[in-house]
Amino acid sequence: MSRVHDMGGRFGDGPVDPGEEPVFQESWHGRALALTLAAGALGQWNLDISRHARERLSPRDYMSFSYYEKWIAGLADLLVSRGVITRDELSGGEITPSDLAARCLRAPAVARVLGAGGPVDRDGAAPRFQPGDRVRARGQGNVFVDGGHTRLPGYVAGKTGEIVLVHGCHVFPDAHAHGQGERPEPLYTVVFQAAEVWQNPEQAGDEITCDLWESYLEPVA
Repeated sequence: MSRVHDMGGRFGDGPVDPGEEPVFQESWHGRALALTLAAGALGQWNLDISRHARERLSPRDYMSFSYYEKWIAGLADLLVSRGVITRDELSGGEITPSDLAARCLRAPAVARVLGAGGPVDRDGAAPRFQPGDRVRARGQGNVFVDGGHTRLPGYVAGKTGEIVLVHGCHVFPDAHAHGQGERPEPLYTVVFQAAEVWQNPEQAGDEITCDLWESYLEPVA
């Protein structure tokens, strides 16, 4: 199925121009990021669930919202669906004290918590592929949930590339986003020739690299 957020390589959107802009264009953008990170510290969802919440916005909202509006909308959906707050509280109604208050991420702890990061490398199975192996990115989406979260970009689905790095096992987002455990899998960097992916590459010899989990790949003889 078509996923509205999977926009990489889509024709007609024009060039990407990073320009020289501030990190946060509006004052509330930084607050949106901080609020999302602080809410994540409540432990009611994981990074992949949070990403999928933004992906599941209606196509109309996804296309009309700015970047941080998507973050706030996805967060609001999670807060209500996970029972952290009610719709009435979200709309400005009377707030009931939460059992999660003790998990609140307070200012003195922010630097320590963010500095620790959230490593997703895990022990797991030996890699099926090695550098130099030719592989094809599968043309399917999430193998567990129809239309579910996946980190396989649509523009490389069905394309052939070559393994250049093996990163060990990492949490598999396709399972993790749907409450099916971490299911760590080997993660690879795969290089694709731009001419294999795009009809008209910018320059001859250009390459595209993607970090892809083992379930996304199949061997090419």
